[in-house]
Amino acid sequence: MLRVLLAGGGTAGHINPALAIAEIIKSHHPDAEFCFAGNPNKLEAKLVPQNGYAFEPIIVEGFQRKITPENIKRNAKALYYLCSTSKQAKRIITKFKPDIVIGTGGYVSGPVVRKAAQMGIKTAIHEANAYAGVTTKLLSKIVDTIMLTVKETKNLDESVQAKIVVTGLPVRKAFELKSKADAKRELGFDENEICILSSGGSLGSKVMNENVARLLKWYQDNNIKVNHVHSYGTYVDYANYVDNLEKQGVNVKNNKRLVVKEYVNMPLCMAAADLVISRCGASTLAELEAVGRGAILIPSPMVAENHQYHNGMVLENAGAGFVFEEKNITENTIIDKVSELINAPEKLEELSKNAAALHISDTDERIYNAIEPLIKVAMIKS
Repeated sequence: MLRVLLAGGGTAGHINPALAIAEIIKSHHPDAEFCFAGNPNKLEAKLVPQNGYAFEPIIVEGFQRKITPENIKRNAKALYYLCSTSKQAKRIITKFKPDIVIGTGGYVSGPVVRKAAQMGIKTAIHEANAYAGVTTKLLSKIVDTIMLTVKETKNLDESVQAKIVVTGLPVRKAFELKSKADAKRELGFDENEICILSSGGSLGSKVMNENVARLLKWYQDNNIKVNHVHSYGTYVDYANYVDNLEKQGVNVKNNKRLVVKEYVNMPLCMAAADLVISRCGASTLAELEAVGRGAILIPSPMVAENHQYHNGMVLENAGAGFVFEEKNITENTIIDKVSELINAPEKLEELSKNAAALHISDTDERIYNAIEPLIKVAMIKS
């Protein structure tokens, strides 16, 4: 029986690809057993068990680049955890006895994949972003296979090019299940009215939440008939987001046109959307391409090597979206662009078609074909 250990987490952008890869492998090996290694204090500890998979905790923290008194404390804690990660990873691997180990990014994938490679286990990594992260660059030298989302990823060493396969990013099957009209009706919206979805990612974003608040107020003050779904994130600072909107005069709680929640059913809401306002996480962009939705993109500047900007520019260069860096956004930037697009349905349609054209429709097949040789070798050994 095939046993697969997946490691990745911190945000939905690392967790969802791991869950999707598990689905792909399961479709070829229905009796395969899976285990996920992740941080017990992060989102993976919730999402993985919800999807019916075993979860093993490993505590890893990232180092903060900006030097502040608070970050010095956080870095000291990260260093403490780092000293024990090899032992934690070995415990998980020895207990589960995987035939293959796959990393999908985030700090947690580093020690698990590294230890597996040291123990002679077949390993693979999947890089979601258009600019490879530090973990991917370090692991690229020791893993057997490197899967990339886009061919534009060019910052990996020449020495590892032979191990690279461009697969695209796996998208959960749930994104293929709903038509736009059905999704709008399920949300209680008129299928003939424009629907906008906005999200700052699973944790949320201050800049996104502030701009959406202004946008919702603009709708109301100008009697703009737009349905809007906003996910404000799970970060504790945003817990009172809806109450604060109400205090600003935005009617949320008794407004059938608005759905404002901490976390929303993203496949359903993206299916309903005519336009999406989002960060530029790789998973979100792959989902936009799979569903075929144009977007207003605001890359987070607080990510390693500004990789979200590079992700977003892949869509902008293809005519599938508009990228606005935080440093250039004024109070009216997003309102002006939304106003322009909701009054130009033909432009929304063009954006959607261009987004759909970027979708790699055989991602599942490409990923399995990249992993299958490792599985065959591993199963012979076992």
